[in-house]
Amino acid sequence: MLEFDAPLAFLALPLPLLVLWLLPARRETVQAVRLPFFDRISDGLHRGEGAVVPTRRWGQIIVVALLWVLAVSVIARPVVLGDPVTRTEAARDIMLAVDISGSMSTADFMGPDQVRTSRMDGVKQVLDGFIEARQDDRIGLIVFGSAAYVLVPFTRDTEAARGLLETLQPGMAGQNTALGDAMGLAIQSFSASDIEERVMILLSDGSDTSSQMAPSKAANIAAQNGVTVHTVAVGDPEAESDQNRVDTATLQEIADAAGGTFNRAEDAEGLGAIYDRIDTMHPVEGKAISWRPRLPVGHWLAGAFVVLVIVGYGGLLLTGRKGA
Repeated sequence: MLEFDAPLAFLALPLPLLVLWLLPARRETVQAVRLPFFDRISDGLHRGEGAVVPTRRWGQIIVVALLWVLAVSVIARPVVLGDPVTRTEAARDIMLAVDISGSMSTADFMGPDQVRTSRMDGVKQVLDGFIEARQDDRIGLIVFGSAAYVLVPFTRDTEAARGLLETLQPGMAGQNTALGDAMGLAIQSFSASDIEERVMILLSDGSDTSSQMAPSKAANIAAQNGVTVHTVAVGDPEAESDQNRVDTATLQEIADAAGGTFNRAEDAEGLGAIYDRIDTMHPVEGKAISWRPRLPVGHWLAGAFVVLVIVGYGGLLLTGRKGA
C-alpha cells in the first residue's frame, strides 16, 4: 500500500497553471512578413532572434507535466507499507540465580525418566523448559559458586539463554556458595530495568559460605527495590558436610523478606511444579504492539524524473528543437 508522509505537497500541483494564469507569457506585436517558404529561402543564412516562432507540441506538454508531477511526488515523500508486524512487550523480568558449586555434581536428583542424575543436570533439564516457555518475559541468568557472575543479561533471546545454560558444569565458579553475592548481583541487574514486575528465582543446594554480602541484607535490599525473590532448595538439609548441606532456614528467611516463597525440590516433577506455581503468582501478560514497516520509495520517483529529462532532451535533439 502506497502512502505519503507529506501529502500537503500535492497542493502545489496546480501551481504551474496558476503561474500561467497570473503571469501570462510576454507578447510583443511587431511588423513582419510571413513567408510560407521561409525555410527554403533562408537555407544557409543566419536566422536572427524571432525569425522562427516555435510551437508547443502535445508530447512536450505531457513530458513537462509528468516531470512536475514526479517532482511534487518526491517532495511528498512516498512510502510503501508492509504487512502488519505484531510484537509483545516484555511483561516481566525474571532472573534465575543458579548454584553451580561443586556439590551440584551429587547424583541424587530424580529426573523426569525416574533415573537419578546429578543435581546440575536435573536443574538444567527443568530450567531449559522453563526458559523456552518465556514468551512474554525477559530472562536473565546468574551463576554462582565461590563468586557470582552474570551469564545471561536480561534478554528475550531464549535460544541463546538455553544454549549458555547447557554449558554449565558443577564447580565452574568455585566450590563454595555465595548466596548473598548472587542476590546482590541480581539486584544490580534489576536496577537498569524499567519493567515493574521483577522476579528472582534462587536455586541452591548449599549454605552461604563465601559471600561478602549477608543473604538477609540482600533480601531486604531486594524488597526495597521491588524484587520478589522465590527460593528453591535442591539439596539435602541433612548432608554431613556443611558446604553441601542446604540451609533451608536462610532460604526461608530470604523468601519471607523479599515477598516470595520458599520451595523444596527433590525431583524434576517437583521443580517443574514450583515453576508453574510461581507463574500463577505473577499472572502478567505482555502488551502487544503492532506496526507496519515503511519502505521509502521516493528515490525511484527521483530516478524516473532524471530518466524522463534525459529522454525528453534527447527527443528535442533528434527533432532539431532545443526549446519549447
